[in-house]
Parts: sequence; C-alpha cells; structure tokens
Amino acid sequence: MTMTETEPVVAAPARKARTPGRRTGRQWPLVVLLGLVAVLTVSPFLLMLVLAVSPKNAPTVPHQWPDTLTLDNLVTNLTSSGFLGWTVNSFVYAAVSVVIILLTASMAGYAFAKKRFPGRDALMWAFLATMMVPFQATLIPLYILVSNLDGADTFWGLIVPTLANSQAVFLMRQFIRDLPDELFEAAKVDGAPEWRIYLQIVLPLTKPILATLGVFVFLWHWNDFLWPLVATTGEEMRTLTVGLSTLRGEQFPQSMEMAAAAISVVPCLAVFFLLQRYLVNSIAMTGLK
Repeated sequence: MTMTETEPVVAAPARKARTPGRRTGRQWPLVVLLGLVAVLTVSPFLLMLVLAVSPKNAPTVPHQWPDTLTLDNLVTNLTSSGFLGWTVNSFVYAAVSVVIILLTASMAGYAFAKKRFPGRDALMWAFLATMMVPFQATLIPLYILVSNLDGADTFWGLIVPTLANSQAVFLMRQFIRDLPDELFEAAKVDGAPEWRIYLQIVLPLTKPILATLGVFVFLWHWNDFLWPLVATTGEEMRTLTVGLSTLRGEQFPQSMEMAAAAISVVPCLAVFFLLQRYLVNSIAMTGLK
C-alpha cells in the first residue's frame, strides 16, 4: 500500500489591518456631507452668539463683523427683574411638569404593560387617539375651562392642562413591557406590595427612558409658546418665550434680543449634558431589544 503525499497548504494572504481612524474612499462623501449639515445647523447658533456680544446699535453680521465684543448685553439681561421673572416662571413651568409627567406616565405605563384588567387595550388605543387631535383644535375650549375655574394667570392653570401626555405613557408602556415578567412574579411571591414593586423594580430599571423623557418634556415646556401666550395675560406670569417675543414690539436693540435668546438656551444645554449618559444608555438598550 502506497501512501499519498499530502499537498502543502497554501496560506491565504493576510489582509492589511485597517488603521483606526482611517477613512475608506466610500466614506469620505458621507463625512463631507455630514460636515456640511453640521455647519449649516450650528451657523444660526454661532450668529446668535456673535450678535449677543456685539455693542448696541453697532453694524454687525451679515453686514460686517463687530470691531469689539462686550458682555454688557448679557449682564443687562441677567440683572433685569423682568427677564429674571420670566426665567423663574419658565423653570417652574418646565420642572414641575417634568416631575408630574414622569410620575404619572411611569405609573400608567406600568399598569398598561404588566397589569391585566378589562378594556386595557381599548383604553390604551383611546388614549393614543388623543395624539391625533391637534392642540389648536382644543385651545379655545381649554382656555374657557381654565378661565371659568379662575386658573388664568396662575401656575396651576398654566401647568395642569399640559400634564396629560399620551406620548410619554406610550413610551413608558413600550419600555416596561420588555422587562422580564419573572422579576415582578418573584416580587409578588415574596409578598411585596404594588407600591414597593413600583419603587424598587420599575423606577430603577426605567432610569434610561425616564431620563430621555425628562429631557424631551423639559424642552417641550421650556420652549412652549402658544399655551403660555394664551393662559397668561399679566407680565408677572409670562414665561421666557412669551417675554422674549415682546422685546421686538418694544423696539429693543437686536443685540439685546440675541443676548436674551442666548441665555435662554443655557438651561436646555445644561439638562442635555447632565442627562447625556442616560440618553446614550436608553438608545443602546433600545437597539439591543
């Protein structure tokens, strides 16, 4: 019996390792396109900052760049009692709404996701149907109701009508529905009451979506203009958005208006950067699911 010689195995040529950070030829057009979009997106914000630190009544962009920069406009707005009052009203309006909406939406989302009761799905669909009704269609009846209850020019009349947030309930329900049922069943076997399950299981596990909703709700209320414009008629109850809209009617310098607008952006950026870690975690968890 003859033994056949084994053919030598030819090793495949090793692929050249791609250096981290190097771009292929197909990626450069996308990088350039995203860069242009980023520049177009940031340009209005940079223009606002340039105008905010420009001297009053000085010719500025797009006519010409200011010769000197000053912080007088920012200091004047920050020391103005009217501007500070508008800022406090906006912060109360946004912060209280965030706390109440997150509390009620998490409770409702837990009930719709993990509880069984007659008419649960029909009630959920009816609740979601309210998202199809434009706010402008209910604006006048809502104002008449709040006005008849003596809620005009009050914080509760400003806040309470905006607390029914069906989108927040839907997002909480979708997130909680994907949580393992074994956690809730084990807690029930151990005799944990519903309030303890909610506090020690639901809330800790939903921190990413709560932070995400918190950012969205804060931005919605901080930048809200139509309802505060209708619900508040006195100057002492104006929010920041409504107050800034009155500056142009009073013939304020453009640099003063831009300085006030630049200051109004700071709380939004602060909330985003503080909760950025939870936003990334929420997106990552959603992708894994």
